[in-house]
Amino acid sequence: MMSSAKAASASIAEQGKSLTEGLVGLIRRKPVASPDLESAALFTLDAVANILAGRNSAPGKVLLAWWQDKSRSNVAPDPEQLAFLMGGLCHILETDDLHRESVVHPGCVVVPAAWALAERRRADGRALLEAVLHGFEATTRVGMAVGPAHYRIWHNTATCGPYGSAMAGAALLGLSDEAAVHALGNAGSQSAGLWQFLETGAMTKHLHAGHAAEAGLKAALLASFGFTGPARILEGEKGFFRAACPDADPDAVLRAADAPWQLVRTSIKPWPSCRHTHPAIDAAEELRTAIAGREIVSVEVDTYQAALDVCDRPVATSDYEAKFSLQHAVAAALSLPIVDFEAFGAAARDECAALALKVAIHARDPYRAAYPKAWGAEVRVRLRDGSEISARRENAKGDPEAPLSRDAMVAKARMLLAHGGVGEPDRIIDGIMELPSGGALPDLEIA
Repeated sequence: MMSSAKAASASIAEQGKSLTEGLVGLIRRKPVASPDLESAALFTLDAVANILAGRNSAPGKVLLAWWQDKSRSNVAPDPEQLAFLMGGLCHILETDDLHRESVVHPGCVVVPAAWALAERRRADGRALLEAVLHGFEATTRVGMAVGPAHYRIWHNTATCGPYGSAMAGAALLGLSDEAAVHALGNAGSQSAGLWQFLETGAMTKHLHAGHAAEAGLKAALLASFGFTGPARILEGEKGFFRAACPDADPDAVLRAADAPWQLVRTSIKPWPSCRHTHPAIDAAEELRTAIAGREIVSVEVDTYQAALDVCDRPVATSDYEAKFSLQHAVAAALSLPIVDFEAFGAAARDECAALALKVAIHARDPYRAAYPKAWGAEVRVRLRDGSEISARRENAKGDPEAPLSRDAMVAKARMLLAHGGVGEPDRIIDGIMELPSGGALPDLEIA
């Protein structure tokens, strides 16, 4: 293990414990209050709505065709297989949640794993929501430790996600602390997921979420039978940090143990695009009314480096590329009445193409220095009459500092369920909102 990781984990090592042992103990000591369960229900609703909406997409239809081809009997699917399908569907439309400090989408991994297992075991709503809290905590705490260099090559949701699905599974299975550590060890050994798909817009990102949900859940189920895993999977000489995290911060795994649950530090997306585009969309929408038909000469966007690394795409040739294009996203926010699913479609791309080429993006302070604790941007528009207008956001709409209300989250879920063709949205919404009181999981009828 690299020297920095050795130093960082010294206090745990002095106690003869691994980082995963410390993480299991930290999570299981955290108290769960009623507001935590209510927040977990809202995040579960958001993930479920994304799962059902994801069916109405090209990748979603491929996943469902694959699922139906392999499900030719009346035998109920294994929970880890169902978790794969749900995880893949959840991450398609780019409207799932995002935890900034870890750059992980926890919901698309943790909720599918927890839901699939809770459904099979007929667990009640409270048990599901506590598992969701545990899973969010594990995946984001590992994600906060991987360091920024990891994200340049590795997709954090894919690599850190298995720890979250394993921890959620451990909660629902009632695993001992020792067995939970085994589950985390084998979950981490399956960490994978590279950004190479961005060059062509391939469907790989959805595979990442599905695999992360399945891998961790499978590790937890194996641990329930006594299957062992490496306790020092994070900090070991041949562990995760050494293999894939050149500037890891292992202390972050256990830092601020008494902080609120990381689930309540997670952001909810109001727009169906990469979260890195959202601060700029939010700022650009403020400017749209002020422009009022006047000709735009140029647009400059100041933001942070990771946004450029993932979303610097002046020309978007597909819906998916448009969702990962800061240039298109800003052009759409400046010129279209609403940034919704259609704002990234072919007609909108044609309408916004000329303006998108006028958008220049830069990584500049204060946004560059503030990332990843804050995801911000400034948009400056120069008009033909010589005037310049600007708007800035230190945080994006939907962040903990600018949260969506409960009503706004339910409205978003309703919009997603309509997109997914769900005929009785209130049955699902009401059922999930009753989970904190121990209600049964509503039937989702995914496929």
